[in-house]
Amino acid sequence: MTDTSNAALDTQIPSEAELLERARAFVPMLKSQADEVEKNRAVPAATIEAFKAAGFFKIVQPLHFGGWEMNPAVFYKVLMELGRGCCSSAWNMMILGVHQWEFGLFPKQAGDDVWGQDNTIAISSSYAPWGRAEKVDGGYVLNGTWRTSSGCDHADWAIIGARIKNSDGSMDAHSFLVEGKDYTVDDDWHTFGLCGTGSRSLVVKDAFVPDYRHHSIVSYELSDRGDMYLFPFNMIFYFAGAAVMIGYGQGATELYIEEMQTRQSVMSGSVLKDNPHVKGRLANAVVKVRSAKARLLANMQEATDYVSRRELVPSQQRMLYLMDGAQTGKDVEEAALLLYKATSAKGIFLSNPLQRVLRDILAAANHPTLNIDDNANLLGGYLLNNDLPAGYN
Repeated sequence: MTDTSNAALDTQIPSEAELLERARAFVPMLKSQADEVEKNRAVPAATIEAFKAAGFFKIVQPLHFGGWEMNPAVFYKVLMELGRGCCSSAWNMMILGVHQWEFGLFPKQAGDDVWGQDNTIAISSSYAPWGRAEKVDGGYVLNGTWRTSSGCDHADWAIIGARIKNSDGSMDAHSFLVEGKDYTVDDDWHTFGLCGTGSRSLVVKDAFVPDYRHHSIVSYELSDRGDMYLFPFNMIFYFAGAAVMIGYGQGATELYIEEMQTRQSVMSGSVLKDNPHVKGRLANAVVKVRSAKARLLANMQEATDYVSRRELVPSQQRMLYLMDGAQTGKDVEEAALLLYKATSAKGIFLSNPLQRVLRDILAAANHPTLNIDDNANLLGGYLLNNDLPAGYN
């Protein structure tokens, strides 16, 4: 793997091509440790540190915190490469790395609290409003258990979600930035897929969060923040999950091609790569994954055109983007199942890496941002009623 520890990485902004080459260089190592990551239910700290040294945590981090403030599409392309190697490791990079973008939405003082001494500190999250936030003088007090905080073993802070009441009585979803000393981690992550993400629960008791360390994740309006932070919040997070899923799909096709190079039919002895069904399944799987990738990048270009003109992305486009992102979960899931079915009995053995990737894909496709049923309902409802659903921007 290419050595990415050179201090020069910290003094200049690399090109997109350089970052993608660094990501590709990780793939062999990630593949070699994927089984161990699953067994240990955690990504090694050394892997996260290597991702930091490669600059992946700086891609969407604001310039004034020492980041590179690049277009999120660059981050997504890096995730597509890393996802080819180890699903859990790429998922941790996706979750821990996308939060750097959110600091373009928080007041600057929030970022100073986290990165004032070390701008490589990682932040995990759990946005679903599992617990409650009570308004007090100068901020909020949070209590509750927030589940599925991926990569929390590698984070010193967490962003957690809660609903608060607006002055007009309506409810709004907010992000709250909580320091590690104010929560404990409950090791309750026992799953059949994405086992290595370490998505454990955060238990928060009477944690005070000052006013400047929270923001609405529903409000979407023009401000003086940089162009790259004018994208809709939901879009950035939906597309991060979609991007890593595309990487999983690419990895699945690569494993399939490798396996079918030498496999023979137990019935006829013929080489399976000459079987028309084996070839057809591969072609259809590849098209599904390629189409998902093209759709995501086209949407990102369209949205970039808006924010580069310092315009908000229109409501209808925002809802279409959410559906397009969620559709990726369905496309990659179908692609993986197409491939897996052709592996026959060999595919059920734990020694076959394709079954692990399939399980990881099935688990990822159940994430709310990748759940096609719920998101189809949202888009259909919007198109029929021309009204944004509560909690979406």
